[in-house]
Amino acid sequence: MENPTFEESLQELEKIVVQLEQGDVPLEKALDAFKRGMELSKQCQDTLTKAEETLTKMMTETNEEVAFGESEEA
Repeated sequence: MENPTFEESLQELEKIVVQLEQGDVPLEKALDAFKRGMELSKQCQDTLTKAEETLTKMMTETNEEVAFGESEEA
């Protein structure tokens, strides 16, 4: 199975939350949905963390990554 995009994972997670909030899911299915929701939550958090790390870095003229806000000029 292909890895879902961040948006697809978030959408699936939202559906699971709504389903569980309604409370009309049998216990066994609710537990399975909860486990899947936790997996999706971790995937989304990992994606956001990687995006944040990327956005807080920039490339120097020599293609070296430096933390955003740091400068070679002193």
